Amino acid sequence: MERKVVDVQDVVIRFTGDSGDGMQLTGTLFADASALYGNEISTFPDYPAEIRAPQGTVSGVSGFQVHIGQKDVKTPGDLADVLVSMNPAALMANAKFAKPGGSIILDQDSFDEQGLEKAGFKTLDPIEELNLKDYNVIWAPITSLTKESLKDSGMDMKSIVRCKNIFTLGMCYFMFGRPLHFTEEYLKKKFAKKPNLIEPNIKVLNDGYNYAHNTHAIGNTYTVAPAKVEKGVYRSINGNQATAWGLIAASEKSGRPMFVGSYPITPATAILEELAIHKNLNVKTMQCEDEISGICTSIGAAYAGNMAVTTTSGPGLSLKSEALGLAFIAELPLVIVDVQRSGPSTGIPTKTEQTDLAQALYGRNGECPVMVMAARTPSDCFRAAFYAAKYAMEHMMPVIFLSEGYLGNGSEPWKIPSMSDYPSITPPIITECNGKFKPFERDPETFVRRWAIPGTPGLEHRVGGLEKTPGGAVSSDPEVHEMMVKNRAEKLRKLSEVIPPLEVIGKEKGDVLLVGWGGTYGHLYTAVNQLLDEGMKVGFAQFDYINPLPKNTAEIFKNYKKILVCELNSGQFADYLRAKLPEFKYEQFNKVQGQPFMVHEIVEAVKNLK
Repeated sequence: MERKVVDVQDVVIRFTGDSGDGMQLTGTLFADASALYGNEISTFPDYPAEIRAPQGTVSGVSGFQVHIGQKDVKTPGDLADVLVSMNPAALMANAKFAKPGGSIILDQDSFDEQGLEKAGFKTLDPIEELNLKDYNVIWAPITSLTKESLKDSGMDMKSIVRCKNIFTLGMCYFMFGRPLHFTEEYLKKKFAKKPNLIEPNIKVLNDGYNYAHNTHAIGNTYTVAPAKVEKGVYRSINGNQATAWGLIAASEKSGRPMFVGSYPITPATAILEELAIHKNLNVKTMQCEDEISGICTSIGAAYAGNMAVTTTSGPGLSLKSEALGLAFIAELPLVIVDVQRSGPSTGIPTKTEQTDLAQALYGRNGECPVMVMAARTPSDCFRAAFYAAKYAMEHMMPVIFLSEGYLGNGSEPWKIPSMSDYPSITPPIITECNGKFKPFERDPETFVRRWAIPGTPGLEHRVGGLEKTPGGAVSSDPEVHEMMVKNRAEKLRKLSEVIPPLEVIGKEKGDVLLVGWGGTYGHLYTAVNQLLDEGMKVGFAQFDYINPLPKNTAEIFKNYKKILVCELNSGQFADYLRAKLPEFKYEQFNKVQGQPFMVHEIVEAVKNLK
């Protein structure tokens, strides 16, 4: 059979299998090799919600989707050009994500009667049952070939079978012209302390590549040329890692040592783990016994003059709410990172959503408005974390930074910035005072109080949860309380004069303005560009800052006939906009499935507007 090499602009590959089949590693290695080759990438790890579901069942399926391209890759892609399914359960759960007419690679050895039954198939013909006859289905005896490849390796059979993901990776490298040497170098480093495993893994990788080259089941192969990008040093980074590094950068810029008090919780734990590595950068981390102690230790650290951070997800944010009110009334700088997941309660811990917005805006007792901001892409978490810390310290307030599981676990290429491109951070630290120090006396322009580090002579003062006068005395005077409530609210409002204005992508005036926030950015950006190519008069506004809103929000909104707010919840941002800017009418497009948008869903939603 004559095989052609086809040049394509982009391609999507989805690796799926049991949670013990190494699909996350396989996808990560494919993504890393593509990034090092020069492609733009976007990834979406899709973890099972159960820690260890029964092997071979749909609930235990793990997935990793990779989108590589020559340019403008903003999402992990809607549907997969190639779906890899290591067992029947993976095919059952993911067949819907395969692009019509695409390729499906199956491990033939796992598709026996028992495996099909455990996955919920009613017949012995999964291709017929799932109506996949029009796909290029590649049946490969992957497990058997892995065993044959490593029969003389000296490894035990269980370890040999675990290498089938590397064999499969080799097959995919051949299909898409990926170089092997990047992964070979990775394997040498990974097994540096177990050198007897290096050669077997390199061998099975090459054997997978050669099998794909020799089998007639794989038709054409595809090449995705390197992207033309701005010169610089790049690396692949995920959102949780970028968040950690952004916080470290802010600590260095401010001259304040960082303290992080957190309790591990999916999907935010990796931030705490990353920060714990960098003690050499003046980072102190404390894994606390619960969410409440996590934020309370951070509040204490803020009082003591540290750049204070606590990390969590939705359930933890609710537990932190009372202490967050303490940080607010004491006017101490604190960054609260919330990597959102599906809820309520424990919900679906490994799935992504944007359902904590209302909690971030309103989830405290009393008049307690705090700054709320969000990141738009995995690498953008660096910028967002940096500015969350900057605003917290310079304005002496808690700042909630909303990330999402989709951002925290997803990865993309990131041009490592020069810190000279980032602004200075100047906390309002006071070191001496003429006369009696008044801890809640404010700058008349910004309404920001000064930060007196305990132990500074002449600046002794009290903070706490009780209302106080500007001089720091506890007060229950009605007029003092109302004045302080208004002052704290005004301090937040004045931030709208500091944050960047809202920008529009696409038409500055038109029929429809798409509105989004957080991790939906890439999907909305791609959808708007597709609609513009079709001749529609559409624009797109991404809100990085939610409370306060950018000053020019109303000015932007009035330029469009319809406003469509797209978010992964039931309409929390749309309701917030209705309260803040009631003069406009808001249409909604919502999805609450624990999965990100697909671009075609957004395109159809715009076209269906009446």
